[in-house]
Amino acid sequence: MAEIVQQRIEDRIPELEQLERVGLFTKKEVKATALEYKLHRLIVNKEDFIAYIQYEINILELIKKRRAVSVYKFKREEIEFPIIQRINSIFKRATNKWKDDVQLWLSHVAFCKKWGTKGQISKVFSTMLAIHPDKPALWIMAAKSELEDRDSSESARHLFLRALRFHPNNKKVYQEYFRMELLHCEKLRKQKQELERAAMDLGEYEFSPEILSGKLVEVVYRDATGKIKGSKFRLCDINKLLFDIFYPLIFLNLQTNYTEDSVTWDFMAKRELDAPGAGEELQSAKGRASDINRREERCCQVYEEGVKSLNTESMWTCYVAFCLERQKRKTNVQELKEQRQERLLGVLHRAHDGSLLKEDYYKNWLQILLSSGDAEGAASVAMAATQRYSQSVSVWSLSLQTLIQLGSADVGKLFQDALTHVDPKESLPLWQLQVQWSVANQSPEETEAVFKRGLLSAVPAVAMEMKAAYLDWSHTTGGYKKTPKMNNLRDYYERALQEFGSSDDGERSSSALKEQDSDRELVLA
Repeated sequence: MAEIVQQRIEDRIPELEQLERVGLFTKKEVKATALEYKLHRLIVNKEDFIAYIQYEINILELIKKRRAVSVYKFKREEIEFPIIQRINSIFKRATNKWKDDVQLWLSHVAFCKKWGTKGQISKVFSTMLAIHPDKPALWIMAAKSELEDRDSSESARHLFLRALRFHPNNKKVYQEYFRMELLHCEKLRKQKQELERAAMDLGEYEFSPEILSGKLVEVVYRDATGKIKGSKFRLCDINKLLFDIFYPLIFLNLQTNYTEDSVTWDFMAKRELDAPGAGEELQSAKGRASDINRREERCCQVYEEGVKSLNTESMWTCYVAFCLERQKRKTNVQELKEQRQERLLGVLHRAHDGSLLKEDYYKNWLQILLSSGDAEGAASVAMAATQRYSQSVSVWSLSLQTLIQLGSADVGKLFQDALTHVDPKESLPLWQLQVQWSVANQSPEETEAVFKRGLLSAVPAVAMEMKAAYLDWSHTTGGYKKTPKMNNLRDYYERALQEFGSSDDGERSSSALKEQDSDRELVLA
């Protein structure tokens, strides 16, 4: 073992001498050798390899910083390159020993990318995939690396095809393969256009007609859509890439086979936003607003066709989400702002009438009505929401808060209705809201009646909260002298102490309880 270590140390002598000779390291700094011995013990730990790798990387980082300070750019082949080769060798020894550690493999890849050994990346991925062919994500990473780091579309394509042999029905592999071919096709088309504009001879360049015309992309697309169902794959960020030559193929496929999917209609509707503008009209703010409004109207026309063909909650959700997103966009043109709001309110109302409006959108609906001063409309929507989602605590809370804000006379009765519909185990927010409302709007006798009903709750969390709140309210409203039944109050307090205890139980802190105890002693004395 000592001989091997000594040989490796001697192999490092030239680079160490160079570091000292050019002034990047001192003589003392080049003498660290202890880590090498650890890799030749009978029992070797993974941590020893990682520590050694990190040690060598730290040396590289230090050299890089000192080169920047000294502006010394020479002797890289004699200094950095041997260190990089040594780190690659250590990584290889580690991954050979711990083949199942994917993170170790990926750390090696990351090192190769950072320190410019891109030729080594292909070898690392090749060895890793031979051991881990069952992981689609690694195939995708390897193919992307070939395309992005080495600019080799051929190698990337080869890896994707191999990946599909192992994972013939994997949606993500097909998506990334399709996207890669789209990007490569667009890149070649742009290169060809630039060369033609420069009037350069294309003889020395090879542009495959099958790739430029989109034939290869079409093959991948048809193969994928034949094996993977659902329109979400077919969209595959195509709306972001905007490759004109592929839109007819994809659009026709969606219209023909997938009109029963709300994602299809959503995609087709939003395409209308990308329609060309109206030239001279775009010169003024009002003209631009008018053009935008026309595009949004065209989108809505497609959504209207969608809800006629597919009258489902998911379809209405797409429609409402679109209108809400447009309504939230800022504009200085009041007419456009009003048109967007009117459009959104109409869609919300129609979705609600069909019992197809999602719970979350009632909050948006109420906010718009309240901000526009439509108190009657807000009250009507609040009541309608509780009928549509009668078991939802959040809907009851939102509706009751809205009715309280509007000063409705029916709030007291509605609290009772709410508590009869929701799950008692989830009712605490409603009890807390009712107490706040009663204290602010009802007589002490009516508020005490609310507390007493809460004290009798079979849900421990509600009963304990009501006991504590009742004691606080009793004290702030005049102490025990104004409490009709002193024995009941004393009993409630004693039971609260038994349940809460004198230490923090997750509900109250010890210091708060002690302070409360002293207050109660004064009240009950």
